[in-house]
Amino acid sequence: MSLLKLVEQEEATGKVAEIYEKMTSTMGFIPNAFKIFSPSEHVINQQVTNLFYYFRHPKLSGKLLSFIRLLVSEKEKCEYCVSMNTGILFQYGVLPDMISEIFKDPSKAPLEENELALLLFILKVVKDSNSTTKEDMDKLHSLGWSDAEILDATYHGATSVASDMVFNAFKLELDK
Repeated sequence: MSLLKLVEQEEATGKVAEIYEKMTSTMGFIPNAFKIFSPSEHVINQQVTNLFYYFRHPKLSGKLLSFIRLLVSEKEKCEYCVSMNTGILFQYGVLPDMISEIFKDPSKAPLEENELALLLFILKVVKDSNSTTKEDMDKLHSLGWSDAEILDATYHGATSVASDMVFNAFKLELDK
């Protein structure tokens, strides 16, 4: 049971009710990953705004973004996010035995060369943000990534760490 009192759909008012309505019409349900932010209209609005931005991102694929969240969450030991992103990756044809191998060696993620390089860069950032170099950026640029795309992906990885911390701190339960 979550340590926060989550706002259920029938209790929601104001901005939270609007967000829940949009989420229900888009996704069919309200994931606990969003309910956890429901006590704060500001925070839930930020989370939903980010979600819809990344859903429509012109260059960062859903598969890449799922690998970012999965591997960041595995390091943060966030059961909710590991489970959710494992399920998403199944839809991309990534099987359970592949995921356990990727946990051991992220360079085995079945991504295009440019996406794999970006994934490994983000994992480097979340492990030690001071470890990045000009050479890292030069490599990503040579693979066709713009600064905006690198920043978007890195921000996604960093905010995933923050979400994992919130989920773990408040004991977020898996969706039923």
